[in-house]
Amino acid sequence: MTLRKSRKFVFRICRTPVGSGEILYWIRVRDCSTWVDDRGTLEQQLAYLRAHYHGMSGTYLSLAKDIYIELNEAHPLDMKGLHDIYLPELHTGRPINIDYVDDRIGTPYVRVNPERIKGIVLTNKFDSSKGFKEPDEASFKIANHILDFILHEVEHGRIPKGLLPFQSGVGNVANAVLACIAKDNRFKSIEMYTEVIQDSIFDLLDSGKLRFASTTALTFSPEGQTRFFKELNELKSKFILRPMEISNNPEVIRRMGLITMNTALEADIYGNVNSTHVLGSSMMNGIGGSGDFTRNAYISIFMAPSVAKGGKISAFVPMVSHVDHNEHSVQIMVSEQGLADLRAKSPKERARIIIDKCVHPTYKDLLKDYVRDAQRNSFAQHTPHDLKQALSWHVRLQETGSMHPDHQETKQPTSKDTEKAAKKMDQTAAPKK
Repeated sequence: MTLRKSRKFVFRICRTPVGSGEILYWIRVRDCSTWVDDRGTLEQQLAYLRAHYHGMSGTYLSLAKDIYIELNEAHPLDMKGLHDIYLPELHTGRPINIDYVDDRIGTPYVRVNPERIKGIVLTNKFDSSKGFKEPDEASFKIANHILDFILHEVEHGRIPKGLLPFQSGVGNVANAVLACIAKDNRFKSIEMYTEVIQDSIFDLLDSGKLRFASTTALTFSPEGQTRFFKELNELKSKFILRPMEISNNPEVIRRMGLITMNTALEADIYGNVNSTHVLGSSMMNGIGGSGDFTRNAYISIFMAPSVAKGGKISAFVPMVSHVDHNEHSVQIMVSEQGLADLRAKSPKERARIIIDKCVHPTYKDLLKDYVRDAQRNSFAQHTPHDLKQALSWHVRLQETGSMHPDHQETKQPTSKDTEKAAKKMDQTAAPKK
Protein backbone atom coordinates (compact mmCIF):
# COMPACT_ATOMS: atom_id res chain seq x y z
CA MET A 1 0.00 0.00 0.00
CA THR A 2 1.05 3.55 -0.68
CA LEU A 3 0.05 6.82 0.88
CA ARG A 4 -1.68 9.20 -1.52
CA LYS A 5 -2.54 12.82 -0.81
CA SER A 6 -5.02 15.13 -2.47
CA ARG A 7 -6.56 18.53 -1.79
CA LYS A 8 -9.62 16.81 -0.33
CA PHE A 9 -8.31 14.01 1.83
CA VAL A 10 -5.47 11.66 2.76
CA PHE A 11 -5.89 7.91 2.40
CA ARG A 12 -4.19 4.59 1.74
CA ILE A 13 -5.07 2.58 -1.34
CA CYS A 14 -6.00 -1.09 -1.22
CA ARG A 15 -5.90 -2.82 -4.62
CA THR A 16 -9.11 -4.78 -4.10
CA PRO A 17 -11.57 -3.68 -6.82
CA VAL A 18 -15.18 -2.97 -5.86
CA GLY A 19 -17.57 -2.42 -8.76
CA SER A 20 -16.10 0.32 -10.88
CA GLY A 21 -13.76 1.61 -8.19
CA GLU A 22 -11.29 0.67 -5.45
CA ILE A 23 -11.54 0.45 -1.67
CA LEU A 24 -9.59 3.36 -0.24
CA TYR A 25 -8.67 2.88 3.42
CA TRP A 26 -9.37 6.05 5.33
CA ILE A 27 -6.72 7.62 7.54
CA ARG A 28 -7.87 11.16 8.19
CA VAL A 29 -9.85 13.92 6.55
CA ARG A 30 -8.72 17.32 5.34
CA ASP A 31 -11.21 19.82 3.92
CA CYS A 32 -13.41 17.11 2.42
CA SER A 33 -16.55 19.18 1.91
CA THR A 34 -17.93 16.67 -0.58
CA TRP A 35 -18.79 14.27 2.20
CA VAL A 36 -17.37 15.49 5.53
CA ASP A 37 -17.29 18.96 7.05
CA ASP A 38 -14.35 19.48 9.41
CA ARG A 39 -16.06 22.07 11.60
CA GLY A 40 -16.91 19.42 14.23
CA THR A 41 -14.59 17.46 16.44
CA LEU A 42 -12.91 14.27 15.27
CA GLU A 43 -15.58 12.25 17.06
CA GLN A 44 -18.52 14.17 15.55
CA GLN A 45 -18.04 15.05 11.90
CA LEU A 46 -20.83 15.95 9.45
CA ALA A 47 -21.35 13.61 6.51
CA TYR A 48 -23.07 15.25 3.54
CA LEU A 49 -24.91 13.05 1.06
CA ARG A 50 -24.48 13.94 -2.58
CA ALA A 51 -26.47 11.06 -4.09
CA HIS A 52 -29.84 11.55 -5.80
CA TYR A 53 -31.50 9.23 -3.32
CA HIS A 54 -31.66 8.85 0.43
CA GLY A 55 -33.76 5.84 1.35
CA MET A 56 -32.39 4.30 4.55
CA SER A 57 -28.91 5.84 4.34
CA GLY A 58 -29.28 7.92 7.49
CA THR A 59 -30.43 4.92 9.52
CA TYR A 60 -27.63 2.73 8.19
CA LEU A 61 -25.04 5.40 9.02
CA SER A 62 -26.38 5.81 12.56
CA LEU A 63 -26.51 2.07 13.34
CA ALA A 64 -23.63 0.53 11.38
CA LYS A 65 -20.54 -0.63 13.23
CA ASP A 66 -18.28 -0.14 10.19
CA ILE A 67 -18.98 2.33 7.38
CA TYR A 68 -17.71 2.29 3.81
CA ILE A 69 -18.49 5.45 1.86
CA GLU A 70 -18.95 5.62 -1.90
CA LEU A 71 -17.51 8.87 -3.20
CA ASN A 72 -19.07 9.10 -6.65
CA GLU A 73 -17.55 11.89 -8.71
CA ALA A 74 -20.35 11.57 -11.26
CA HIS A 75 -22.63 13.27 -8.71
CA PRO A 76 -21.98 17.03 -8.68
CA LEU A 77 -21.01 18.88 -5.52
CA ASP A 78 -24.15 20.98 -5.90
CA MET A 79 -26.17 18.00 -4.63
CA LYS A 80 -25.13 19.21 -1.17
CA GLY A 81 -28.15 20.71 0.55
CA LEU A 82 -30.78 18.81 -1.45
CA HIS A 83 -31.37 16.39 1.45
CA ASP A 84 -33.44 17.07 4.55
CA ILE A 85 -32.36 14.41 7.02
CA TYR A 86 -34.46 13.88 10.11
CA LEU A 87 -34.60 10.56 11.94
CA PRO A 88 -37.47 10.37 14.45
CA GLU A 89 -36.76 9.14 17.94
CA LEU A 90 -38.32 5.85 18.96
CA HIS A 91 -41.45 5.73 21.11
CA THR A 92 -41.50 9.41 22.07
CA GLY A 93 -44.95 10.16 20.66
CA ARG A 94 -43.72 13.48 19.33
CA PRO A 95 -45.28 14.65 16.05
CA ILE A 96 -43.26 14.97 12.88
CA ASN A 97 -43.71 18.64 12.08
CA ILE A 98 -44.29 18.48 8.34
CA ASP A 99 -47.48 20.17 7.16
CA TYR A 100 -46.51 20.99 3.57
CA VAL A 101 -44.44 19.16 0.97
CA ASP A 102 -41.64 21.75 1.06
CA ASP A 103 -41.27 21.91 4.86
CA ARG A 104 -37.73 21.26 6.13
CA ILE A 105 -37.30 19.90 9.64
CA GLY A 106 -33.85 18.29 9.53
CA THR A 107 -30.32 18.93 8.36
CA PRO A 108 -28.55 18.44 5.01
CA TYR A 109 -26.05 16.09 6.67
CA VAL A 110 -25.71 13.07 8.97
CA ARG A 111 -23.43 13.13 11.99
CA VAL A 112 -20.84 10.36 11.73
CA ASN A 113 -18.03 9.32 14.02
CA PRO A 114 -14.99 9.11 11.69
CA GLU A 115 -13.64 6.14 13.66
CA ARG A 116 -16.47 4.04 12.19
CA ILE A 117 -15.51 4.94 8.61
CA LYS A 118 -13.35 2.03 7.49
CA GLY A 119 -13.03 2.75 3.80
CA ILE A 120 -14.00 4.84 0.80
CA VAL A 121 -15.09 3.46 -2.55
CA LEU A 122 -14.11 5.95 -5.24
CA THR A 123 -16.29 5.79 -8.35
CA ASN A 124 -17.28 7.94 -11.29
CA LYS A 125 -20.38 6.33 -12.71
CA PHE A 126 -24.10 7.04 -13.07
CA ASP A 127 -26.51 4.88 -11.12
CA SER A 128 -27.72 1.88 -13.12
CA SER A 129 -31.38 2.81 -13.54
CA LYS A 130 -32.72 1.39 -16.80
CA GLY A 131 -35.81 3.57 -16.94
CA PHE A 132 -39.12 2.42 -18.39
CA LYS A 133 -40.59 2.04 -21.84
CA GLU A 134 -42.88 4.74 -23.17
CA PRO A 135 -46.49 4.54 -21.91
CA ASP A 136 -48.82 2.80 -24.35
CA GLU A 137 -52.39 3.59 -25.35
CA ALA A 138 -53.88 1.63 -22.43
CA SER A 139 -51.72 3.59 -19.97
CA PHE A 140 -52.93 6.92 -21.34
CA LYS A 141 -56.56 5.77 -21.15
CA ILE A 142 -56.05 4.84 -17.50
CA ALA A 143 -54.43 8.22 -16.88
CA ASN A 144 -57.35 10.12 -18.42
CA HIS A 145 -59.88 8.15 -16.34
CA ILE A 146 -57.96 9.19 -13.21
CA LEU A 147 -57.75 12.85 -14.19
CA ASP A 148 -61.46 12.99 -15.00
CA PHE A 149 -62.21 11.43 -11.61
CA ILE A 150 -60.02 13.94 -9.75
CA LEU A 151 -61.70 16.88 -11.48
CA HIS A 152 -65.09 15.36 -10.72
CA GLU A 153 -64.14 15.24 -7.03
CA VAL A 154 -63.01 18.88 -7.19
CA GLU A 155 -66.32 19.87 -8.78
CA HIS A 156 -68.25 18.20 -5.96
CA GLY A 157 -66.08 19.73 -3.22
CA ARG A 158 -64.40 16.53 -2.07
CA ILE A 159 -60.97 17.73 -3.24
CA PRO A 160 -59.97 21.41 -2.88
CA LYS A 161 -59.64 23.46 -6.06
CA GLY A 162 -55.91 23.79 -5.40
CA LEU A 163 -55.74 19.96 -5.37
CA LEU A 164 -53.93 17.78 -2.84
CA PRO A 165 -50.37 16.42 -3.07
CA PHE A 166 -49.90 13.36 -5.28
CA GLN A 167 -48.03 10.15 -4.59
CA SER A 168 -47.16 8.12 -7.66
CA GLY A 169 -45.72 4.62 -7.83
CA VAL A 170 -43.26 3.38 -10.43
CA GLY A 171 -43.97 2.09 -13.91
CA ASN A 172 -45.41 3.07 -17.27
CA VAL A 173 -48.94 3.75 -16.05
CA ALA A 174 -47.73 6.08 -13.30
CA ASN A 175 -45.56 7.90 -15.83
CA ALA A 176 -48.55 8.27 -18.14
CA VAL A 177 -50.60 9.95 -15.40
CA LEU A 178 -47.96 12.62 -14.81
CA ALA A 179 -47.46 13.09 -18.55
CA CYS A 180 -51.20 13.64 -19.00
CA ILE A 181 -51.31 16.16 -16.14
CA ALA A 182 -48.52 18.07 -17.89
CA LYS A 183 -50.55 18.25 -21.11
CA ASP A 184 -53.99 18.83 -19.58
CA ASN A 185 -54.85 22.54 -19.38
CA ARG A 186 -57.36 21.84 -16.61
CA PHE A 187 -54.43 21.26 -14.22
CA LYS A 188 -52.42 24.40 -13.40
CA SER A 189 -50.05 23.35 -10.60
CA ILE A 190 -49.40 20.20 -8.57
CA GLU A 191 -47.28 19.07 -5.64
CA MET A 192 -45.84 15.64 -4.99
CA TYR A 193 -45.05 13.84 -1.74
CA THR A 194 -43.85 10.44 -2.83
CA GLU A 195 -41.22 7.75 -2.42
CA VAL A 196 -39.80 7.63 -5.95
CA ILE A 197 -39.64 10.14 -8.79
CA GLN A 198 -38.98 9.10 -12.39
CA ASP A 199 -38.30 10.79 -15.73
CA SER A 200 -41.96 11.77 -16.12
CA ILE A 201 -41.30 14.60 -13.66
CA PHE A 202 -39.56 16.44 -16.49
CA ASP A 203 -42.90 16.69 -18.34
CA LEU A 204 -44.29 18.57 -15.34
CA LEU A 205 -41.20 20.76 -15.13
CA ASP A 206 -41.32 21.61 -18.83
CA SER A 207 -44.99 22.54 -18.57
CA GLY A 208 -44.33 24.70 -15.53
CA LYS A 209 -46.87 22.76 -13.46
CA LEU A 210 -44.64 21.26 -10.77
CA ARG A 211 -44.63 23.54 -7.75
CA PHE A 212 -42.64 21.20 -5.50
CA ALA A 213 -41.73 17.53 -5.07
CA SER A 214 -40.65 15.68 -1.91
CA THR A 215 -39.21 12.19 -2.36
CA THR A 216 -36.67 9.73 -1.05
CA ALA A 217 -35.21 8.75 -4.44
CA LEU A 218 -34.80 10.15 -7.94
CA THR A 219 -34.72 7.03 -10.13
CA PHE A 220 -33.89 8.68 -13.42
CA SER A 221 -32.72 7.01 -16.60
CA PRO A 222 -29.16 7.87 -17.70
CA GLU A 223 -30.63 10.64 -19.86
CA GLY A 224 -32.68 11.88 -16.92
CA GLN A 225 -29.65 11.89 -14.63
CA THR A 226 -27.68 13.90 -17.17
CA ARG A 227 -30.43 16.49 -17.45
CA PHE A 228 -31.02 16.72 -13.70
CA PHE A 229 -27.34 17.27 -12.95
CA LYS A 230 -27.05 19.83 -15.77
CA GLU A 231 -30.03 21.84 -14.45
CA LEU A 232 -29.38 21.14 -10.78
CA ASN A 233 -28.92 24.76 -9.69
CA GLU A 234 -32.33 25.65 -11.08
CA LEU A 235 -34.09 22.49 -9.87
CA LYS A 236 -32.86 22.44 -6.27
CA SER A 237 -35.58 24.90 -5.31
CA LYS A 238 -38.25 22.36 -6.35
CA PHE A 239 -36.98 19.15 -4.70
CA ILE A 240 -36.29 17.68 -1.27
CA LEU A 241 -34.80 14.24 -0.62
CA ARG A 242 -35.96 12.79 2.71
CA PRO A 243 -35.24 9.59 4.67
CA MET A 244 -37.70 6.82 3.89
CA GLU A 245 -38.92 6.93 7.50
CA ILE A 246 -40.25 10.43 6.71
CA SER A 247 -41.30 10.13 3.07
CA ASN A 248 -43.36 7.02 3.94
CA ASN A 249 -44.46 8.08 7.40
CA PRO A 250 -48.16 7.31 8.06
CA GLU A 251 -48.63 10.39 10.25
CA VAL A 252 -47.33 12.77 7.58
CA ILE A 253 -49.16 11.02 4.73
CA ARG A 254 -52.47 11.22 6.58
CA ARG A 255 -52.00 14.85 7.63
CA MET A 256 -51.32 16.00 4.08
CA GLY A 257 -54.29 14.13 2.62
CA LEU A 258 -52.45 12.53 -0.28
CA ILE A 259 -53.96 11.24 -3.52
CA THR A 260 -52.04 8.00 -3.99
CA MET A 261 -51.67 6.16 -7.30
CA ASN A 262 -50.09 2.69 -7.42
CA THR A 263 -49.98 -0.19 -9.86
CA ALA A 264 -51.65 -3.56 -9.29
CA LEU A 265 -50.33 -6.81 -10.69
CA GLU A 266 -53.84 -8.21 -10.26
CA ALA A 267 -57.03 -7.42 -8.34
CA ASP A 268 -60.04 -9.49 -7.46
CA ILE A 269 -63.73 -8.72 -7.75
CA TYR A 270 -63.93 -7.47 -4.15
CA GLY A 271 -61.04 -5.00 -4.42
CA ASN A 272 -58.13 -6.94 -2.92
CA VAL A 273 -54.85 -6.16 -4.70
CA ASN A 274 -51.75 -8.25 -5.42
CA SER A 275 -48.82 -5.96 -6.24
CA THR A 276 -45.92 -8.37 -5.93
CA HIS A 277 -46.39 -12.11 -6.53
CA VAL A 278 -46.91 -13.92 -9.83
CA LEU A 279 -49.17 -16.95 -9.33
CA GLY A 280 -49.11 -16.23 -5.61
CA SER A 281 -45.60 -17.53 -5.03
CA SER A 282 -42.96 -15.89 -7.24
CA MET A 283 -42.05 -12.34 -6.30
CA MET A 284 -41.84 -10.05 -9.31
CA ASN A 285 -41.00 -6.95 -7.24
CA GLY A 286 -41.26 -5.76 -3.67
CA ILE A 287 -44.19 -3.91 -2.18
CA GLY A 288 -42.14 -0.74 -1.77
CA GLY A 289 -44.00 2.06 -0.06
CA SER A 290 -47.36 1.35 -1.69
CA GLY A 291 -48.76 -0.07 1.55
CA ASP A 292 -47.66 2.94 3.61
CA PHE A 293 -49.28 5.38 1.19
CA THR A 294 -52.42 3.34 0.42
CA ARG A 295 -53.44 2.70 4.02
CA ASN A 296 -53.07 6.37 5.00
CA ALA A 297 -54.21 8.16 1.85
CA TYR A 298 -57.09 10.56 1.52
CA ILE A 299 -57.89 8.84 -1.76
CA SER A 300 -56.12 5.58 -2.73
CA ILE A 301 -56.10 4.59 -6.39
CA PHE A 302 -54.90 1.34 -7.96
CA MET A 303 -54.44 0.97 -11.69
CA ALA A 304 -53.68 -1.84 -14.12
CA PRO A 305 -54.23 -2.68 -17.79
CA SER A 306 -57.16 -5.10 -17.88
CA VAL A 307 -55.25 -7.84 -19.74
CA ALA A 308 -51.67 -8.91 -20.39
CA LYS A 309 -49.88 -11.30 -22.71
CA GLY A 310 -52.21 -10.70 -25.62
CA GLY A 311 -55.33 -11.33 -23.55
CA LYS A 312 -54.19 -14.59 -21.96
CA ILE A 313 -53.92 -13.00 -18.53
CA SER A 314 -56.71 -10.99 -16.90
CA ALA A 315 -55.68 -8.44 -14.28
CA PHE A 316 -59.07 -8.97 -12.63
CA VAL A 317 -59.72 -12.41 -11.18
CA PRO A 318 -62.19 -14.11 -8.80
CA MET A 319 -59.64 -14.16 -5.96
CA VAL A 320 -56.12 -12.78 -5.96
CA SER A 321 -53.36 -15.34 -5.47
CA HIS A 322 -51.58 -13.07 -2.97
CA VAL A 323 -52.85 -10.04 -1.00
CA ASP A 324 -50.74 -6.91 -0.48
CA HIS A 325 -53.59 -4.40 -0.11
CA ASN A 326 -56.99 -5.48 1.12
CA GLU A 327 -60.42 -4.19 0.16
CA HIS A 328 -60.59 -1.90 3.20
CA SER A 329 -57.71 0.23 1.87
CA VAL A 330 -58.45 0.23 -1.87
CA GLN A 331 -60.88 3.02 -2.77
CA ILE A 332 -60.56 3.44 -6.55
CA MET A 333 -59.78 0.79 -9.19
CA VAL A 334 -58.89 1.78 -12.74
CA SER A 335 -58.13 0.02 -16.02
CA GLU A 336 -58.22 1.29 -19.58
CA GLN A 337 -61.84 0.08 -19.65
CA GLY A 338 -62.98 2.50 -16.94
CA LEU A 339 -62.89 3.56 -13.29
CA ALA A 340 -64.65 1.88 -10.36
CA ASP A 341 -65.33 3.99 -7.27
CA LEU A 342 -65.42 1.44 -4.43
CA ARG A 343 -65.97 3.86 -1.57
CA ALA A 344 -68.91 3.02 0.70
CA LYS A 345 -69.74 -0.06 -1.36
CA SER A 346 -70.67 -3.48 0.01
CA PRO A 347 -68.68 -6.51 -1.22
CA LYS A 348 -71.40 -7.48 -3.71
CA GLU A 349 -71.60 -3.89 -4.97
CA ARG A 350 -67.82 -3.79 -5.39
CA ALA A 351 -67.90 -6.98 -7.43
CA ARG A 352 -70.58 -5.64 -9.72
CA ILE A 353 -68.91 -2.27 -10.34
CA ILE A 354 -65.42 -3.72 -10.90
CA ILE A 355 -66.77 -6.17 -13.47
CA ASP A 356 -68.82 -3.48 -15.21
CA LYS A 357 -66.15 -0.75 -15.23
CA CYS A 358 -62.69 -2.38 -15.23
CA VAL A 359 -62.77 -5.91 -16.66
CA HIS A 360 -61.87 -6.59 -20.29
CA PRO A 361 -64.88 -7.69 -22.40
CA THR A 362 -63.22 -11.07 -22.98
CA TYR A 363 -63.49 -11.87 -19.29
CA LYS A 364 -66.68 -10.05 -18.22
CA ASP A 365 -69.07 -12.97 -18.73
CA LEU A 366 -66.66 -15.39 -17.05
CA LEU A 367 -66.53 -13.25 -13.92
CA LYS A 368 -70.31 -12.75 -13.92
CA ASP A 369 -70.68 -16.53 -14.10
CA TYR A 370 -68.28 -16.91 -11.19
CA VAL A 371 -70.25 -14.42 -9.07
CA ARG A 372 -73.50 -16.24 -9.81
CA ASP A 373 -71.98 -19.63 -8.92
CA ALA A 374 -70.35 -18.20 -5.80
CA GLN A 375 -73.66 -16.85 -4.55
CA ARG A 376 -75.17 -20.28 -5.05
CA ASN A 377 -72.33 -22.35 -3.56
CA SER A 378 -70.75 -20.03 -1.00
CA PHE A 379 -70.69 -20.97 2.69
CA ALA A 380 -72.19 -17.53 3.45
CA GLN A 381 -73.31 -14.47 1.53
CA HIS A 382 -71.35 -11.59 3.06
CA THR A 383 -68.50 -11.97 0.53
CA PRO A 384 -69.54 -14.89 -1.70
CA HIS A 385 -66.78 -17.21 -2.94
CA ASP A 386 -66.81 -20.62 -4.52
CA LEU A 387 -63.64 -22.00 -2.97
CA LYS A 388 -63.39 -24.81 -5.52
CA GLN A 389 -63.23 -22.25 -8.33
CA ALA A 390 -61.71 -19.18 -6.66
CA LEU A 391 -58.15 -19.85 -7.87
CA SER A 392 -59.08 -21.88 -10.94
CA TRP A 393 -58.02 -19.07 -13.27
CA HIS A 394 -54.47 -19.18 -11.89
CA VAL A 395 -54.40 -22.99 -12.12
CA ARG A 396 -55.53 -22.77 -15.75
CA LEU A 397 -52.85 -20.16 -16.46
CA GLN A 398 -50.18 -22.38 -14.93
CA GLU A 399 -51.30 -25.46 -16.85
CA THR A 400 -52.21 -23.99 -20.25
CA GLY A 401 -50.58 -20.58 -20.47
CA SER A 402 -53.90 -18.71 -20.40
CA MET A 403 -56.61 -17.80 -17.91
CA HIS A 404 -59.25 -18.01 -20.61
CA PRO A 405 -60.81 -21.47 -21.19
CA ASP A 406 -60.78 -20.94 -24.97
CA HIS A 407 -56.97 -20.84 -24.92
CA GLN A 408 -56.04 -24.46 -24.26
CA GLU A 409 -52.81 -24.77 -26.19
CA THR A 410 -49.63 -25.84 -24.41
CA LYS A 411 -47.54 -22.91 -23.30
CA GLN A 412 -44.94 -21.61 -25.72
CA PRO A 413 -41.79 -19.68 -24.77
CA THR A 414 -42.51 -16.00 -24.28
CA SER A 415 -41.41 -13.47 -26.88
CA LYS A 416 -39.01 -10.61 -26.19
CA ASP A 417 -41.77 -8.04 -25.92
CA THR A 418 -43.89 -10.05 -23.45
CA GLU A 419 -44.81 -8.19 -20.28
CA LYS A 420 -42.54 -8.64 -17.29
CA ALA A 421 -45.19 -10.42 -15.24
CA ALA A 422 -45.84 -12.88 -18.04
CA LYS A 423 -42.11 -13.59 -18.33
CA LYS A 424 -41.95 -14.30 -14.64
CA MET A 425 -44.95 -16.59 -14.90
CA ASP A 426 -43.29 -18.62 -17.65
CA GLN A 427 -40.17 -19.01 -15.52
CA THR A 428 -42.08 -20.38 -12.55
CA ALA A 429 -45.06 -22.19 -14.02
CA ALA A 430 -45.05 -26.01 -14.11
CA PRO A 431 -45.33 -27.67 -17.55
CA LYS A 432 -48.62 -29.17 -18.62
CA LYS A 433 -48.90 -32.89 -17.71
